[in-house]
Amino acid sequence: MVVGAIGAFAILHFKKPGAAETSRTEGAAKEAEEVLKTARQEAGHLDKEAKIKAKDELIRVRDEFEKSTADRRTELTDLEKRLNEREANIERKMDLVQTRLDDVSKRDADLTDHQKQHNRREADLEDQQKKLTRTLEGVAGMTRDQARVQIMQTLEQELTNERGTLVRRHLEKVKQTCQREAQNLMVGAMQRLASDCAYERTTRTVSLPSDDMKGRIIGREGRNIRVFEAATGVNVLIDDTPHAVVITCFDPVRLQVAHNALQRLVEDGRIHPTRVEEVVEKAREEIDEEIIHVAEEALHELQIVNVPADVVKTLGRLRFRYSYSQNVLHHSMEVARFMAMMAAELNLDVQRAKRMGLFHDIGKAMDHDIEGTHAIIGMDYLRRANFLDDEILNGVGCHHEEIPATSPLASLVSVADAMSAGRPGARSETTEFYIKRLDNLEEIGLSFRGVEQCYALQAGREIRVTVEPDKINENAAAVLARDIATRVENEMQYPGQIRVCVVRETRSIEYAK
Repeated sequence: MVVGAIGAFAILHFKKPGAAETSRTEGAAKEAEEVLKTARQEAGHLDKEAKIKAKDELIRVRDEFEKSTADRRTELTDLEKRLNEREANIERKMDLVQTRLDDVSKRDADLTDHQKQHNRREADLEDQQKKLTRTLEGVAGMTRDQARVQIMQTLEQELTNERGTLVRRHLEKVKQTCQREAQNLMVGAMQRLASDCAYERTTRTVSLPSDDMKGRIIGREGRNIRVFEAATGVNVLIDDTPHAVVITCFDPVRLQVAHNALQRLVEDGRIHPTRVEEVVEKAREEIDEEIIHVAEEALHELQIVNVPADVVKTLGRLRFRYSYSQNVLHHSMEVARFMAMMAAELNLDVQRAKRMGLFHDIGKAMDHDIEGTHAIIGMDYLRRANFLDDEILNGVGCHHEEIPATSPLASLVSVADAMSAGRPGARSETTEFYIKRLDNLEEIGLSFRGVEQCYALQAGREIRVTVEPDKINENAAAVLARDIATRVENEMQYPGQIRVCVVRETRSIEYAK
């Protein structure tokens, strides 16, 4: 850079013209020499400084390299030391493994020898067992299979005795811990509630002042009776029974409408098609009013409020519905009271319990028209009415165990239902069904081995079974009672409960001569 400046200065100043310029040229030359000298001195200083910096940088790089090399050397030394230690550990482990392999091989050889000895001993024992078996068969006078059968029979008898003992002990324990509380709860509820029983009538009889009224009821060419039957949906039976006609119908509401209408026509004496239709319509309106009235009375008596009008009307129809001759509305109210009493004893919600009990059989008001069981029909109907929650709906639907109960309160519905239906006098049955149930009970009792006699007593609420004492002992009698009760539960339908009594007695007779 300095040399370039000198060159430029020389080009500008060194020119050839005259003496004046020559002196200036000489001065410029001297000046240029001084500049050049100064430049060379500066260049020397710069060169020395550059060499010194390069030397310092070289020393610094060398020191850093030596330091990093020393660290790496230290790491390599440590790594080598660890590898040597690991190698030594591996060698020790290999020696240990080899020692264990030698031990295993030795044990394997020993086990092989022991297995051979065991096989020899087992073969010797089998031979001895066969000899002993032949000796025992000769002494006992029976074969091995015969002895096995005898032992199995003895074991079966012992197990039966033990089972009977366990059953009796378990039943006694359960009775001691549970029966008292259950009896106090249910008997207390039943004693606090006393209600009359209504009995079913699928036919109604209308008294006539004279037999001439039969002809007026029939009408010319049967017009009056045809209009009456078409308007009411019933069958009118007119026979030789003096001063009476019979009305039959499967729908209790229509039967009641027809009965009221025919009584009014007989009292009025004017019987013709137009009058028949007027009286039937009037009787139907009165029955509808009575349905609502009895339902409102039931709700008021049980202190149940906020029930939709259509549900009130459906509930009132149960006034004319019967199940096993028990009035369904009265039964529902009775179940509601039982539910309230038991819920109060168990610290459950009494109001919800009464709603479950009152509405549990509401499906029976519609089961003539809708396919399905009354419990499910009632639950679906109340769900559509949208005024009860899921717990109460579950209590309505589960009281015949068609769906599982989801709460303790729902489980009480079936208990209260059985209490109302099973108490003496609550329900009645037709003679044919009653006799068939008694026969089935006796057949079930007689079907078991060792049973000598079986009788159904107390209107089918008890089975008394007499057994042969030489075939059934005391423990087997307890098992037999339980087996008979289980089979009755699985194969029969009945209200309430049936008591199974097994009697085993031994008689010794001798004559004095």
